[in-house]
Amino acid sequence: MRRRLLRALLVLVILLLPASAPWAWTTLAARGHVADAGDAPAAGVAIVLGTEVTVAGQPSPRLAGRLETAAGLVKDGKARVVLVSGDSRGGSGDEPAAMAAYLAGLGVDPARIVRDPYGLDTYDTCIRARDVYGVKQALVVTQSYHVSRAVALCRHLGIDATGVVARCHCPASLLVSKSVRDYFASGKAVWDVVRGRPPAVTSPPDPAVENALRAP
Repeated sequence: MRRRLLRALLVLVILLLPASAPWAWTTLAARGHVADAGDAPAAGVAIVLGTEVTVAGQPSPRLAGRLETAAGLVKDGKARVVLVSGDSRGGSGDEPAAMAAYLAGLGVDPARIVRDPYGLDTYDTCIRARDVYGVKQALVVTQSYHVSRAVALCRHLGIDATGVVARCHCPASLLVSKSVRDYFASGKAVWDVVRGRPPAVTSPPDPAVENALRAP
């Protein structure tokens, strides 16, 4: 019985190793490039990754936590421009519009907020930040379960990214379920990288971020 149990455990480990490789890549690629808001380095741009909004058009608790963290970075002088990236036609509503309005309500100058309406997923957000908005260095703001994958993708795509762990306003059970989801999402991230996937929506270069950085 003991031998059978050991063999079963060995088989399980053998099966899990390949499945864990993408997650390991995102974790290792982000190592040393993730910080709490208080320890984050200064950068010109903070990228806030979108997620669902409420039926009333307000940020969900997770998204509100990201935006509050980004507003704190601006207040502390660690970012001058916030690029809010999400799906403007998402199933729950216009994410970038809700994000921009919430940031303005937190005291962030609207002239310092740039919307990307086609950040349909994390990979798209990173590649469009680079190619459309010319971002070379950024703080990437999202929750702990997501931050390593976001940083790994942005850094692979040529952005000098540091992840900033956002507050969540959500129960521990949600963090656990999202962590499991992100574990499996790492496989898609690696597949996107390997095949050099273009963004779902291509756009010409947009100087909005550069103009916002130059604004007095």
